[in-house]
Amino acid sequence: MVFLSRQEHFNAAHKLYNPNWSEEKNVEVFGPCANANWHGHNFEMIVTVKGDPDPDTGFVVDLKKLSVLIRKEIIEKVDHKNLNVDVPFMKGKMASTENLVIEFWKILEKKLPEITSSAKLHCIKLYETPRNFVEYYG
Repeated sequence: MVFLSRQEHFNAAHKLYNPNWSEEKNVEVFGPCANANWHGHNFEMIVTVKGDPDPDTGFVVDLKKLSVLIRKEIIEKVDHKNLNVDVPFMKGKMASTENLVIEFWKILEKKLPEITSSAKLHCIKLYETPRNFVEYYG
């Protein structure tokens, strides 16, 4: 089994805010992330797939095809967007990095078979800051 990763980058704004809570409780729980005027991040995403190398190409998956898939299905939909307002697959969800990576997984898991018949999604690691990141394994 070989694990192959592709890193992509995007910039996006969001706000962590529970509308069922008071302003005070939101600030207590989310701090500056509850800023009424949003805040932004330079996100780094690492998508890891796993599988056996193809005997003809030696590839687990063609990295160019994987990059195009990630950019088309995710990056183009979130880059320079407000995750709370502009991204349909985040509608009605708390725009936390945890929820964002779960939605990314759902998209890529469904679309990956379009570019490979053998590789499977293994992990998505999403960096919100250089020190804060989440990993999701489905």
